[in-house]
Amino acid sequence: MTYVVNEKCIKCKLMDCVEVCPVDCFYEGKNMLVIKPEECIDCGVCEPECPVDAIVADTEPGSDKWVELNTKYSEIWPNITTKKDPPEDNEKYKNEEKKFDKYFSENL
Repeated sequence: MTYVVNEKCIKCKLMDCVEVCPVDCFYEGKNMLVIKPEECIDCGVCEPECPVDAIVADTEPGSDKWVELNTKYSEIWPNITTKKDPPEDNEKYKNEEKKFDKYFSENL
């Protein structure tokens, strides 16, 4: 098992999860974070830290898409080991649904 970041992170990027990760397996894109599944030790400490529930176990229904996305972009985006400030407008996106098609960016 591993944990993955889903679309709830897009445009929120709160980063509370980054500080608690003991193995630094988070990677940062322009508007979301991902977890590198091969580095995740399945400890689960990041999951409750996310205030928007953007971190889920790969065993959750519908997580296959997110495992693929996290794997792909953790190979491209830079590793992040310290918490940064979230986007200034993050509050307006916290409860929005279907953010992937609207806002996802492959860019750094």
